[in-house]
Parts: sequence; C-alpha cells; structure tokens
Amino acid sequence: MEVIQSFTIDHTQLKPGIYVSRQDKGFTTFDLRITEPNKEPAVAPAALHSIEHLMATWFRNSVVKDDVVYVGPMGCLTGMYIVMTGSYSTHDMRTLTTQCLEWILTQDSVPATTPETCGNYLLHDLPMCKWECKRYLQRLTDDFHDEYAKLQVQLKDGRIFADA
Repeated sequence: MEVIQSFTIDHTQLKPGIYVSRQDKGFTTFDLRITEPNKEPAVAPAALHSIEHLMATWFRNSVVKDDVVYVGPMGCLTGMYIVMTGSYSTHDMRTLTTQCLEWILTQDSVPATTPETCGNYLLHDLPMCKWECKRYLQRLTDDFHDEYAKLQVQLKDGRIFADA
C-alpha cells in the first residue's frame, strides 16, 4: 500500500499555522493546525466540536461560501481541515481564518446544538472553544507557519515516498 501523504509530514516539527495538506482533483485541503502536535495537549473534543460548528457556519456564509466543500476536525484533535475549490493560498486562508476566529470570539452560542441538528449535541464547550480560538488567532498574527517539515518514507519495496 502507498503511504498517505499526510503521514509523511514530520509532526515533531509541525507548528500551529495554516498549511496546504494536498491539492488534487480540483480541490485544495487546508490544514488549520491549532496546537503543536505531541508537545501541547490536543484540543478538547467538546471545544473542537464547537469550533467545527462555528467555523462551518462562518465559512459557509462568507464571501467564499461557493468554494467551501468541507469544514471538519482532524482525528488527532490538533486542528481543522477545510477543503476548497478555486485558487486560494495559505495567506488567503490566513485572512479568512482570522476573520472567522474574530467572529467566533463574538458569539454567545454554538449553532445547531439540538438533538435534531447534531449527532452529539451535548458535546460542546463554547468557553474552551473561544479560548482555543483566541490563542490560535494570536499565533496566526504573531508567528505564522505555512511550510511543512517533510519526512521521507521508504516503502517495503524500496521505493521512496515523499510528499513533494
């Protein structure tokens, strides 16, 4: 089996920031890395769930709404993925994400948190969501990272797989 591209990223060197995870089939997947993997605690599930609801709401109502394909959390709980069509750079996404985070910090509730609208409606934490968003916003402002540190992986058959 081929190595999944995201598994070739050196997570020991990965800093909070915004990265292009992959570009293919007309889509760009952005990695919005909120915490530093394996060095800081992951985002609490309830806080990340609230970030997901709020971020999805903002992006799907923003000026780029027609290009938004998916907004969702990473399984490792260290950030979010946003899949877009169109041509966006990490700097474009930084501007959009900054606007989104500023909006989240003004919210008094999380949308779609009823049994009818959410599959786990009790798993939300707006105060921690805002804490994480405020910290991430500061990181995007003070020390922006957008270049992955890459690993080179040798497959069992001797071929080298690297996310170039």
